[in-house]
Amino acid sequence: MKRQQLRFALAAGVIGVLGLTACSGGGTESGGASQADPKAKVTITVGDMPKADQPADRANFLLRVKDFEKQNPNITVKPSTETWDAQTFQAKLAGGTLPTVMGVSLTYSHELIQNGQAPNMTSYLKELDMVDDLNPLALKNVQDKDGQIYAVPTGLFSVGLAYNRKIFQQAGLDPDKPPTTWDEVRADAKTISEKVPGVAGYAQLTANNTGGWMLTTMTYSMGGRIQNVEGTKTDFGPATTQALQLLHDMRWEDNSMGNQFLYDQDQARQAFSAGKIGIVMQAPDIFQQATHNYGFDAANFGEGALPQANGENGTLTGGTLKLFNVKASPNELLAALKWIKYYEFEQYYNEKLAISNAKAAVASGNPVGLPSLPPVSDKVNERYLGWVKDLINVPVDQFSGYTDSTLKLIPEPPVATQQTYAALDPVVQKVLTDKNIDIKQTLDQASQTINGILAQAQR
Repeated sequence: MKRQQLRFALAAGVIGVLGLTACSGGGTESGGASQADPKAKVTITVGDMPKADQPADRANFLLRVKDFEKQNPNITVKPSTETWDAQTFQAKLAGGTLPTVMGVSLTYSHELIQNGQAPNMTSYLKELDMVDDLNPLALKNVQDKDGQIYAVPTGLFSVGLAYNRKIFQQAGLDPDKPPTTWDEVRADAKTISEKVPGVAGYAQLTANNTGGWMLTTMTYSMGGRIQNVEGTKTDFGPATTQALQLLHDMRWEDNSMGNQFLYDQDQARQAFSAGKIGIVMQAPDIFQQATHNYGFDAANFGEGALPQANGENGTLTGGTLKLFNVKASPNELLAALKWIKYYEFEQYYNEKLAISNAKAAVASGNPVGLPSLPPVSDKVNERYLGWVKDLINVPVDQFSGYTDSTLKLIPEPPVATQQTYAALDPVVQKVLTDKNIDIKQTLDQASQTINGILAQAQR
């Protein structure tokens, strides 16, 4: 992944961080010394606990909580199954009902800073000596113009192409040669749909903001953008039109997309895992959910680079940020950050813990060594992989199309990202359900809606 990490540096370096000063709740405006008492008795709520239908993962999570509390006897952790959901997040954020810390999409970073909905965590990060531990490239996404830090970036990804190797073989395609251009995707999808009954050769995410997300990804791969650099207006051009026309032609001319056209990410992953989809745009983390949650055979999984058109253009990159509740007290914020340092980062610096966590992951059927963009530096990550090399249970060779990629990594649209994606969902849905769609007119209407959203965001 070294070459991808370098490309990530180039992409992240051009992200324009909004020049904004946010009110910071329990944080400090200057990022100087925190007001927290590290020995104070405190109770925090932490999100993202696995639900009851994942008993092994839940048990491991609770064991980690118990170990953390043993190491920090003044901190009581109340686990929560609260996870980020694009449809409910804003209401819960406004209502102040979110946990002390939880993971949310990295796309919210600038908006949260602008609206004063994230506390300034700089002083707490310095107090725990964490700043140098974080991937400095991802860190740019959660800073203001003065370098103050408001969240912790984790779960970094770039979008590739997931495909079912068994279905490729059934269709007479080479499972070691995933498509690398959109023309090849179209041809392979048509072959699959014709030769493998009951399988959609290709599927497109369309619902719960994922339609706009994946349309943006396709636009990037074809050399275009969705917003201008400043995030003040849409920047639809030939690439976006080309992406929609391709989907239209695959649906209506090739009949290679099956008969399900309302997929959010989890629904698409379930269908892929059930062998109903041959090819779908996904980051490598689909492997964990497919094999662990839905019983997909790891031997049938393949991951390639994002297909390109009009030359080599790049792929979309994003991730998760750990959001701290802006209404939390300084003591709660420090305690919550200690939890994140322990839960997300400690294994990169503690060989014994790295091996213990890897063994627990293997025992519960979770992947170890899954290709990804690490939240830490390449050097630290490679040391970690060396510690757990004997426990790696991922068929890494089946990800070679992805891991060998040198595509430029392009950040998500900078302003009102989720609202932009939501406004594009109906566009993608209409392309797949209305054979006579006027793509230009539909895009123009979406552009008007999004420009209104962006104008509001600038105020």
